[in-house]
Amino acid sequence: MRFPTAVLFVLFSLCPLLCAQNPQPESSAFPAQLTRDLVTLRDAALADDYAYQQVAHLTENIGPRSAGSPQAEAAVQYVADEMRKLGLDVHLEDVMIRRWMRGKETAELVEYPGQVPGTAQKIVLTALGNNAPTPPDGITGEVVVVNSFAQLQALGREKVAGKIVLFNVVFDQRKAAAGLPLDAYEEAVIYRGRGAKEAARLGAIASLVRSVGGADFRIAHTGWNDDAGIPAGAVTSEDARLIADLAAQGNVRMQLVLTSRNGPEVLSHNVVADLKGSEHPEEIVVVSGHLDSWDLGTGAIDDAAGVAVAMETAELVHRLQLHPKRTIRVIAWMDEENGGRGRDVYAKVHADTLAQHVAAIESDLGAAHPLGFRAKISADAVRVLQPVQEVLTSFGANLLQKSDEGTAADIEPLSKAGVPAFAVLQDGRTYFKYHHTAADTLDKIVPQELRENAAAMAVMGYALANLPSRLPR
Repeated sequence: MRFPTAVLFVLFSLCPLLCAQNPQPESSAFPAQLTRDLVTLRDAALADDYAYQQVAHLTENIGPRSAGSPQAEAAVQYVADEMRKLGLDVHLEDVMIRRWMRGKETAELVEYPGQVPGTAQKIVLTALGNNAPTPPDGITGEVVVVNSFAQLQALGREKVAGKIVLFNVVFDQRKAAAGLPLDAYEEAVIYRGRGAKEAARLGAIASLVRSVGGADFRIAHTGWNDDAGIPAGAVTSEDARLIADLAAQGNVRMQLVLTSRNGPEVLSHNVVADLKGSEHPEEIVVVSGHLDSWDLGTGAIDDAAGVAVAMETAELVHRLQLHPKRTIRVIAWMDEENGGRGRDVYAKVHADTLAQHVAAIESDLGAAHPLGFRAKISADAVRVLQPVQEVLTSFGANLLQKSDEGTAADIEPLSKAGVPAFAVLQDGRTYFKYHHTAADTLDKIVPQELRENAAAMAVMGYALANLPSRLPR
């Protein structure tokens, strides 16, 4: 398209006037020393293996860390000791945990169309946390397959009572592959969370969900579900397809054993470790991850990696002899997987000082390449932080995605109280293949990508602790 010369002349003539009336916001320049410190932190993190060493110890030496378990408490003591070695002021916050204990879990189809006499088909599944157990010998019932809550309600009590309900809701791998893994997860995970309760309302004797994850490797994905008073489990995507196909041909009956149960409340802890600020120690920047994990794997990407990169923020600042103006607080949260009691305790204990929390960062989406941060912050805050994005550009972690919703589970109470909240935004295209499965192990972590995560959190955390003025809310 071409414009007449006269039109172009008028437009260019008006530009100075229009630009003066509508000035574009400029990024706030950081002090030169702060910029140099951020570059130093970034480069040191990208060449360091401290975070990887921490993940390796938490996953391979200590192992799975179910909330309330001996391994979880050993991890608490380990992280606390490592932070004390760096000179941080460490204290443990008591968190009462209702420990969930996995039992026997088996299933097989004992009646189905085309069945060869005297045979059965094994179903691979896992119990969901907070479920009610079956008797030791299990239960047997007809399986009803639905694809939504609406389909369940349409069946009504007459067709659901006394049966096992399977929610055959597919995890949208295309969304995950396109870079929208959380959207895919949120669409499917509601059936894991609410499915048993909705099925129980109509008289079901058990509830199963198709595993909420993107890997078709006949691996079951566990997770939390609302207490419904009936057994609840997750079957693999392959077995969900099998059951649905057979149920479309005729009656399918399953024999199900899930003896997992809730145990008594036990004492556990959040680890809270402060690297005191030199000028405004009362003002706090949180860097964090959650220490508990599910028991099927060793909790490497969910979420030893998040704890480790938070620990490395303190380690780098200490080793490089940097001096944050505000306190950098490392938190290893407890009980994120089983209801979030650790975050609730923290919000209650620190209710009087939440106004002094300048910002909170959490990493809880694995350890793949960080793209930047998803942040619940003001537009003014985005402008202020543009220099941080420039420092993170060298390895592609410069995205600052403003969100009006939540960022990460454990810092949600802080966010709701008005604290600017940041979640490390990793490349999550493969995260939900391993999430909550036996395959969540150390080998899924690429050391260089973990270094990038450590660099992103350290740079952002230190910047927030050293801004000339607090981040605008």
